[in-house]
Amino acid sequence: MTKKIVFVDVDGTLVNDDGLVPESAREAIIKARNKGHQVYLCTGRSKPELYESILSIGFDGIIGAGGGYVEVDNQIIYHKKVADEDVIHMVDFFNKKELDFYLESNGGLFASKNLEAHLNQLVYGDLENDLKAREKQKNNPHLFIESLTFGESNLYRTDVNKACFLENKAVPFEEIKNEFSGKFEVMHCTVPIFGDDSGELMVPNIHKATAIELLLEHIGGNKEDTIGIGDGMNDAEMLVFCEVGIAMGNAKDDLKLLADEVTNSVNEDGLFASFQKHGLI
Repeated sequence: MTKKIVFVDVDGTLVNDDGLVPESAREAIIKARNKGHQVYLCTGRSKPELYESILSIGFDGIIGAGGGYVEVDNQIIYHKKVADEDVIHMVDFFNKKELDFYLESNGGLFASKNLEAHLNQLVYGDLENDLKAREKQKNNPHLFIESLTFGESNLYRTDVNKACFLENKAVPFEEIKNEFSGKFEVMHCTVPIFGDDSGELMVPNIHKATAIELLLEHIGGNKEDTIGIGDGMNDAEMLVFCEVGIAMGNAKDDLKLLADEVTNSVNEDGLFASFQKHGLI
């Protein structure tokens, strides 16, 4: 059988809403690589959000920041950063509109002033008045919150891959989209707790498929051997580009329409089922 090149999204595909990798997904990836197939992470996350629990599975490389970063065998082959003046525009606009946000760079995830309190409320509850919420924070700290850098006075950084903002009901998504028209690709975020009108600001004309194309060129791989698996609309280009595009059972309906097939949800061993179906394990 021809060796396949598989691209796996992280949130909602490899990890569930609790940020956990189902044991079946870990097993599927390890077995597929042992059989000589290549498996790459292909995620909107930047490097600091790829925790040990994910990387310890073992991958042939990483496409991160929604296509803005490509690494193969620990070697960086592509890295597109946001222009400095665009970072300033973004930070000033978010602060003016009271949108909580964080900037993603390979050196860290840098949070806006009120983001910590907002996230604590969403993830744990009322820490001030609720003992259960405080116990949850103490006994079950959320990896994402732990990975953020808080208290940075200067967010005009020169190493930004992309940015994420949380929903603020007072600021319509369309307004944010219009503000950055031509400067950024503004798309809905794929993390449910951030809110329906949360979003990501990406460098334009960069997405997962452009990165896959670069990666294939680098490794001398064939598009005919590719499989892409995802659940969010930032996976759309990947699913269309890859020879076989698979949507998770928990995927957005619009993505399912673009996919060649739909597998089970992340909590129902969807990744394992699709690897099995395509003879990877």
